[in-house]
Amino acid sequence: MKCYWIRHEGREARLDLRELPIPAPAPGQLLLRVRTTSLNRGDLLGAIAFHRATEGRPAGVDAAGEVHAAGEGVTSFRRGDRVMARARGCFAEYVLVDPALATHIPQHLSWEQAAAIPISYVTAWEALIQFGRLKPGEWLLVAGVSSGVGVAALQLGKVLGAKVIGVSGAAAKLEKLQAVGLDVGICARGEDFSSRALEATGGKGVDLAVNLVGGTAFGACQKSLANFGRLAVVGYVDGSMRADLDLEATHGKRLEIFGISNAPLTPAMRAEATRGFNRDVMPALADGRIVPVVDRVFPFDRLPEAKAYVESGAQIGKVVVRLD
Repeated sequence: MKCYWIRHEGREARLDLRELPIPAPAPGQLLLRVRTTSLNRGDLLGAIAFHRATEGRPAGVDAAGEVHAAGEGVTSFRRGDRVMARARGCFAEYVLVDPALATHIPQHLSWEQAAAIPISYVTAWEALIQFGRLKPGEWLLVAGVSSGVGVAALQLGKVLGAKVIGVSGAAAKLEKLQAVGLDVGICARGEDFSSRALEATGGKGVDLAVNLVGGTAFGACQKSLANFGRLAVVGYVDGSMRADLDLEATHGKRLEIFGISNAPLTPAMRAEATRGFNRDVMPALADGRIVPVVDRVFPFDRLPEAKAYVESGAQIGKVVVRLD
């Protein structure tokens, strides 16, 4: 089978096309025939130690496809089922999947839409529900709102009944995101946007901020928080992994600051997140309240071009690669 491996040289991530045997599922595993996959910045970033692969490893963490074979003991899926899943090595014609991280695809969703879901919407679930405890009527701020996780957080926030402020460096992106429910758009790049967030909330501040940008947006996210506000640190698209922490505000306003990363999670923790996603997010995907936003679709042999497009920051939502 054809597959791509990723290796990092300094801050550069390189994709290598390889030919490897089709794997066989062990007991408790699924073998998925991949139809589509999508790109995630976390898998591509070489500047972050947790994601670096200096020796090379199978690339890609999102897949949608058909169950080709099920290992001994797997009863929740059978051959031919349409499945979307998180797994290591999804930039391939076939990939081994833990059934606990797989979900049946609703019939109305296309392969492209399904591939845009797993990592982005599970991450949004972790940031907004599992740790963010977002409630109806609260204010949510998403810095980097046009990214895959950013759009997922916007959509999930609206389903939860929150009012959503999105921050992006491109006014055109913010205008387009009004169609999926964005309440307030702030056009800012590498600058303090907190005064505009406070103005939008009547001086109260936001209850939850999701920082997908990195260190350059951390201070503004913190200053935008209301009393008892929560701040999720999710991404570093700016490459800045350092920021000043306002201890007085953290203490005086009783703020919570937490990180969202797949890197330290055990299989049981990943399975718990998938169960939460299936319970709290899948109903909205199944009935159409949430429609995945796919920016562009590339053929498999143009995956390096898709990577360059993602790294340019031009997309709104997810960039998908199709294998057939």
